[in-house]
Amino acid sequence: MKSYIPFLSSFFLVFILAGAMAFADEGKYEKAVFAGGCFWCMTPPFEKLKGVKEVLAGYMGGKGENPTYEDYKEKGHAEVVQVVYDPSVISYSELLDVYWRQIDPTDDGGQFVDRGHQYRPVIFYADEQQKQAAERSMEKLAKSGKFDKPIVVEILKASTFYKAEDYHQDYYKKNPEDYYSYRSHAGRDEYIQGVWGDSPALSDDKGEPSYTKPSQDEIKKRLTSLQYEVTQESGTETPFKNEYWDNHQEGIYVDIVSGEPLFSSKDKFDSGTGWPSFTRPLEPENVVEKKDSSFFEVRTEVRSKHGDSHLGHVFDDGPAPTGLRYCMNSASLRFIPKEDLEKEGYGKYKKLFEK
Repeated sequence: MKSYIPFLSSFFLVFILAGAMAFADEGKYEKAVFAGGCFWCMTPPFEKLKGVKEVLAGYMGGKGENPTYEDYKEKGHAEVVQVVYDPSVISYSELLDVYWRQIDPTDDGGQFVDRGHQYRPVIFYADEQQKQAAERSMEKLAKSGKFDKPIVVEILKASTFYKAEDYHQDYYKKNPEDYYSYRSHAGRDEYIQGVWGDSPALSDDKGEPSYTKPSQDEIKKRLTSLQYEVTQESGTETPFKNEYWDNHQEGIYVDIVSGEPLFSSKDKFDSGTGWPSFTRPLEPENVVEKKDSSFFEVRTEVRSKHGDSHLGHVFDDGPAPTGLRYCMNSASLRFIPKEDLEKEGYGKYKKLFEK
């Protein structure tokens, strides 16, 4: 029997350590709860965000306990999504920005085709910090000038979250045909596009713009086939036959997916390659460089930080002052002329072009 004691001790030690690690890992996550109409439609936008661990559909805000899909309306609950996220990767303010882009904040009688108290828009805060962040975010939205009507979204203390039935979880994955048929007739997408278009997110707690990557479904709807191939599948467009290789206007270039600022016309030069080229990024923190060993050679790939879009590659054969050539794909970029910077939400860059 003595020969088994070290083995059993080691086994239980590993078991205890694994449990402790799992507990510590669980402790780093926080929860955010949002009501914005049909929880089927509210799940995908959050689920694809970097830093989000899980999104659950459920019920909250009523007085009756243990609601089901058959009686949650009578018990006063709203359809909600509970977002489990890592605050070290994505902030609560960024989640709020995504939330505003999924709803009509001026309608408290339901959302789009879904009418009734159970579809009301609500931000359920977990603590005072979330409450204050939600209030600041809503104030910024009200001042943004995007809406002619008052913002009527409630900000309420979170109560018990009741997880919805299994068939409601990830409904868009389990029943894609039914989901997309419903969504295409709901009016949600048309409204979102009409209000937000491709403009950047509102801002974070510091008042700086906050950029996030939409869900793959939204990206596919928004981008052309070439833009999708380049940004999501690391494709390459044809040289000399793309939108910006010969563009000489003054302005900035932003990520076509996330809207984050990437390059300035001040740093653009004619490299003779047929692709838009720059000596340096406008915002270095928005540009991520990675080793690329495809096509039997080692190159340095350039991707956007927040949108995770493939942009192109950087080479060390550029002109002064950096000696670098950021060779980008036009399909990954959206150009904003200097005269449109203010209305597009990039007013801070106007000074670059003032003489």
